[in-house]
Amino acid sequence: MNPYLDIIIRSASVYFFMVIALRIFGKKELSQLNTADVILILLISNAVQNAMVGNNTSLWGGLAAAIVLFTINFILKKLMYKYPNFSNFIQEKPEILIHDGNLDFKILSKLNITSDELKEAMREHGIEYFKDVKLAMLEIDGNISIISGTNNLYQTHYKRKRIHKNLANIN
Repeated sequence: MNPYLDIIIRSASVYFFMVIALRIFGKKELSQLNTADVILILLISNAVQNAMVGNNTSLWGGLAAAIVLFTINFILKKLMYKYPNFSNFIQEKPEILIHDGNLDFKILSKLNITSDELKEAMREHGIEYFKDVKLAMLEIDGNISIISGTNNLYQTHYKRKRIHKNLANIN
């Protein structure tokens, strides 16, 4: 078999395996990158490198694998944009955690999100009580977004485990 065709098949297989694995483990896991998770990602990348390029450690072999990964990623994003059902299959939907001050305990339990995590997100954005939250959602990317119920609506964006914190005002 052509060595570059072999790299293409191997790289595509690893890519699709990783997409399926991330889909199984869910979006919550992506938002909680701690030291152990970063180490895991580094070790996985090292482990799958040989699976993608085999014995070919040349520059061209590595570039061929990278091109395959970028191409598949580009195609998947286009397909997800064009076909919503495909997008729903690849990535999870946002989940409502709090609506008009009422916590959805079934969803919180399913996602293993504690009330303490929600309280932390609320405090960081100046919201003291659950009753003051108009809407809190676990987004597709694993972030918790919070919209307060005050007259001046503020949308807050809370990255779980303190990775990123964004605050945007809505007028």
